[in-house]
Amino acid sequence: MKLRVLGILSVLAVLMVIIASNAILTSAGREVTQELQINRAASLNRLAQVAFDAASAGETAQLQTEMDRYSELYGEGILIRLQQGTLRSGGLSEDRPDVRDAVARASLNLNDTTLTPLQPFGPSSEVISRSFGSASQVLGEAVLEVNLDAARQKLRERWLIVALAAAVLAAVLLLGAARVTEWVLRPVHRLNAAVTELEATGRTGQLPEAGPPELRELSRSFTTMAQTVSSSLDSQRQLIADTSHELRNPVGALRLRIDLLQLELKTAREHDAAAGVLAELERVEEILDGVLRLAAAEHRASEDSARGPLGTPTRDVQAPVDPYPILQEEAERAGPAAQRSGASIMLESPPAPAVHIACNAAELAQMVGELVNNAIKYAPGAHISVAARIRQGMVAIEVSDDGPGLSADERTAAISRFWRSPAHRTIRGTGLGMTIVDKLAAANGGRLVLAEASPHGLIARLEFPRAADVPGLFAGPEQAGPGQAGPGQAAPRG
Repeated sequence: MKLRVLGILSVLAVLMVIIASNAILTSAGREVTQELQINRAASLNRLAQVAFDAASAGETAQLQTEMDRYSELYGEGILIRLQQGTLRSGGLSEDRPDVRDAVARASLNLNDTTLTPLQPFGPSSEVISRSFGSASQVLGEAVLEVNLDAARQKLRERWLIVALAAAVLAAVLLLGAARVTEWVLRPVHRLNAAVTELEATGRTGQLPEAGPPELRELSRSFTTMAQTVSSSLDSQRQLIADTSHELRNPVGALRLRIDLLQLELKTAREHDAAAGVLAELERVEEILDGVLRLAAAEHRASEDSARGPLGTPTRDVQAPVDPYPILQEEAERAGPAAQRSGASIMLESPPAPAVHIACNAAELAQMVGELVNNAIKYAPGAHISVAARIRQGMVAIEVSDDGPGLSADERTAAISRFWRSPAHRTIRGTGLGMTIVDKLAAANGGRLVLAEASPHGLIARLEFPRAADVPGLFAGPEQAGPGQAGPGQAAPRG
């Protein structure tokens, strides 16, 4: 947009300079031509008067002397034709076609003392002519060769001055157009960035009131709207978190009452009914726990609305972390559950050299644990692979399985709240796991990518930039050995 606006203003500025320069140059050429024409016409009239006196007296010596003196002084040729003969000076001869034409027009009593408007470059001379004599008789013709070199040089100097002034004016106008464009568009770019930030984080900072009055008013209106939207979103998140937290107390009390009630039950039917109630209560507790974790993850994802795009972590990240010990710990922790479901977990070798990412270690463990548990739960009997790799300049933490996997549409919908695949309706779950992982990944400057495994299965990939590529983070831990843990980094267990 800036280039388009600046281009239009630049074209208008250049056109203004060209039009003004053309008017000034035309006026300068007319002025120089008129000055030269008046001067040479006066000289030609004087020579014609002397020639008339010479023709009347029959004596041409003084006229020839006058002509020679003029040609010597101005370097211009003169030709005067009398009845007694033709006088010449300065090398002007009637052999030249333009001189013959001038003499012919003057013999018809047609005076031609008008010069063609001068241009910086062109012929070096031009002739003017007039007749002289009585009212009823033409006694002769006078032709003057006008030297245009000095006048053209003077005109070229004026053109040079005008060109320099036009260049300076064009530069000033272009600079002014750039400043005006920046002044007008700066609030627009800020507004666009604020809209993007509001869409991504649910909040944005106050826009400065700058630019034209209309854009200042628009900035004020957007700031008010953004604050309202942010407050509403914060209130909703807080309401969900508070509600979920407050419900845990009565749910805990209800569980205690059910446990006490079970001690009073006698028949198997009564125990079965109580078990069903307890199962539903456990499901409610699971949902409440998932909602609380989701609220915390969403708060982490939006708490630093000033952070940049993918690759810029929030300010809570203190130091780079080596992800491999965390993968090792989570794989070991999930081992018993995998054995119970008939699945197997394989932890691939760490990348060499070791890589570090800017991520909160506890949240990385939560994300990896959620992905591994999902693979165990929804791909029973599958082979599960956990690995950290370098992929297209990013650090990719992958949890893959060879289970049934998800279709393309299901992978797109998998990060939605409470979404569950129709094939997994019979499996206990809340549909919040992938959403939590996605929010936590965004909070740490990364992203969650779900892809199809070959020949079948699902790959859940967490992509983070390498710590050395994140501005503002020291890269000291990158030099740590495979068995050493950097600051803020979990050490392997077992």
